[in-house]
Amino acid sequence: MSETTLLEIRGLTKYFPFRPTFFSFRSKKYVRALDGVDLSIQRQETLGVVGESGCGKTTLGRTILQLIRPTSGHIIFEGVDITALSRRELRNYRRHMQMVFQNPYSSFDPRATVLQSLAEPLRTHTKLRDEALIRRAQELLEQTGMPGDILFRYPHEFSGGQLQRIAVARALALNPKFIVLDEPTSALDVSVQAQIINLLQVLQRDLKLTYLFITHDLSVVQHISDRIAVMYLGKVVELSQTDTIFTGGVQHPYTRALLSSAPILDPELRRERIILPGNVPDSANPPTGCRFHPRCPLAQEICTQIEPDLMTTGDGHWVACHLVASNHKEDN
Repeated sequence: MSETTLLEIRGLTKYFPFRPTFFSFRSKKYVRALDGVDLSIQRQETLGVVGESGCGKTTLGRTILQLIRPTSGHIIFEGVDITALSRRELRNYRRHMQMVFQNPYSSFDPRATVLQSLAEPLRTHTKLRDEALIRRAQELLEQTGMPGDILFRYPHEFSGGQLQRIAVARALALNPKFIVLDEPTSALDVSVQAQIINLLQVLQRDLKLTYLFITHDLSVVQHISDRIAVMYLGKVVELSQTDTIFTGGVQHPYTRALLSSAPILDPELRRERIILPGNVPDSANPPTGCRFHPRCPLAQEICTQIEPDLMTTGDGHWVACHLVASNHKEDN
């Protein structure tokens, strides 16, 4: 693990047990939300994570922060494997890793004032009390573009954009190094989305923050991310620089289909629309071999039998595809 790497994920899995029917007490199955994810995040970079609903994006973010304990694998933060820590030991790392949730209204206690919401992490992890705590809360609000005199107001008194700014302020309360942004703009109007994205970029530059940005919006992830990881059914199928993904350097068939589904604002530009057949397979019973092969227009026999490894094709580009791997060997 290099000095520039803040977070490294090795073989991360998360299986959720369930019973297919009410009476099937003995037959327990597992939803494979994450199934062997390998990633590294560099200091002060933004890694975007995209994919269809149910591919494991949110589970990845929550598992990294240990809000959900992983089934197996390792999460190494600044050289320390936090999956091996006890609850008490993990508490010391909580202040360095925070999260901003998708829906700002559901992420706040409607009975708590802004001050109470901002004060909770400060009371838990710092010695700030009384006037010093109030001053710190006001500083956080002003840092995110909100007036400091709203401390005694309640969540229902704010718009979605205002409340998301307060959520960002709460995430900054303990001076974290790493923040998971779980679709922080999807519940907001387009004009407000741009304001929040610009705010996050300014805060990242000024506070030297590292982001994991989870989203469905390809235009947003293109604007804010340094690198992009594409997930499908609990696995990373492609990982590359943002410019490579959006300037014709895509190599995985699923990523091509995902990009083709994004709307284009210029009516004179035309893009071939790739329509994938069928539905996303059941994550409790994934296909053998490559998980994308039942919907892939380029699938071969090997794709149905052997699961492809995430391999590099050079220049920091990683792809999990047998066809790409064979072409890469021929070129070399």
